[in-house]
Amino acid sequence: MAHWFHRNPLKATAPVSFNFYGVAGSPAANKICNDLRTTRARLLDMFTDVTCNPEIMKSATDAYFSLLQGFIISLDGTTQENKMRFIQNFKWTDTLQGNIPSAQQDAIFELASMAFNVAIWYTKFASRLAGKEKYAVHIPRLITPAEKGRDLEPRVIDTYIIQCQAEAQEVTIARAIELKHNATLVAALAFETANFYQKADHTLNTLEPECSSKWRKYLQLKLHFYMAYAYCYHGQTLLAGDKCGEAIRSLQEAEKCYSRAEALCKEYRQTKGPGTTAKPSEQLFFLKLGGLIKNTLERCQRENGFIYFHKVPAEAPQLELKASYGLAEPVPFELPPLSEQCTAEVYTTFDLTKGAKNDKAKPKEEEVRPMKEPDLKPQKDTGCIIS
Repeated sequence: MAHWFHRNPLKATAPVSFNFYGVAGSPAANKICNDLRTTRARLLDMFTDVTCNPEIMKSATDAYFSLLQGFIISLDGTTQENKMRFIQNFKWTDTLQGNIPSAQQDAIFELASMAFNVAIWYTKFASRLAGKEKYAVHIPRLITPAEKGRDLEPRVIDTYIIQCQAEAQEVTIARAIELKHNATLVAALAFETANFYQKADHTLNTLEPECSSKWRKYLQLKLHFYMAYAYCYHGQTLLAGDKCGEAIRSLQEAEKCYSRAEALCKEYRQTKGPGTTAKPSEQLFFLKLGGLIKNTLERCQRENGFIYFHKVPAEAPQLELKASYGLAEPVPFELPPLSEQCTAEVYTTFDLTKGAKNDKAKPKEEEVRPMKEPDLKPQKDTGCIIS
């Protein structure tokens, strides 16, 4: 299934040393800085480690985030801003903007950006396992709002969230078909999934075409593909209810949606933009639907000519389908507890007044290099086969 899902690239970031040259005024404070550096580096390594799994990723994420919160949460018993929040500059690229980084001197920007990358990693891992994990991150408001088209901008975040939910539901549809659930349920699930993809596409429609066109083509082809599924299985339901003329019209609409999905697959492959290029039209799951629509339509036309003699409506049936169960629900994301190292006593040993004199000693800024992602092949034994 590696070629079934479109995936935008991971975010890249500049190295961060957390060397505060005199600001950290105690061994415990220095240890926090050293541990921040090593846990951040380990977490970044996990993004490209082919052996990494969700358990390892969660462990690496918790280790870093538990320390980073020490630069965000107030530790002195007051409601004032944590004095360490704005001491370090962080640089991150965006999934839709190429290798052009944005930077903020704000620990919350780092937390949001790293959490976003963890979420992207989960979607990439899920595309190999046909899984459905995703993160929804709730954090304090950034001081500097995200620029238009950047990853932390609401339109981009919302689209990722909706796409994750739609893809999780794809797995539910595949399982429903595999377990031979009734056609009414499959049609309803497919219709709900198509609506998710439509909502995701509409969320991106005000974003600049040069960074969103390829992604939108993917969302559109999935929209039409699952509308084809919905009309196909709705046609089966109508036929079972002896409404052969309406069933034929529903299947004709399925054929139309499927043809549009095929055309969008070609447009998607030809559209330039960030991310990997999926090949859904080459997948058995895609190809089998075309055959199913054709065979079911021929059966309906044959039975209508011999048995029903129903008139075929000019208009396609209005789909007002609601799935009674099987809808995918997002898993809430919770930050790990604050590290035991981050105490009020250690916090007082960070002295910001001693940092200014060492400005000249700061190392030069490092270039942000794209994250080289491994070429991972889909695993065979996933526990959920979409075919």
